[in-house]
Amino acid sequence: MSLIHNERIKLTANWLNALATALVATGAIAPVAAWLYGFPSAVADALDLGILSAACTLSGAGLHWLARRVLGGLKE
Repeated sequence: MSLIHNERIKLTANWLNALATALVATGAIAPVAAWLYGFPSAVADALDLGILSAACTLSGAGLHWLARRVLGGLKE
């Protein structure tokens, strides 16, 4: 039973970590890159870009932290 439980825990943690990575990539890295290279984006100015990037980075860090907490549920 604990092997199946552990694999489910690891799968959940992996999903949360992938979601965190996607959030940071699409919400922080992509808009900053678009702004730096002069591509039009939905972000109006640098302040909005900074707020969006910080919010997505912090949300991604929170999801990553949650994934680490989920891994704490592994059984021996």
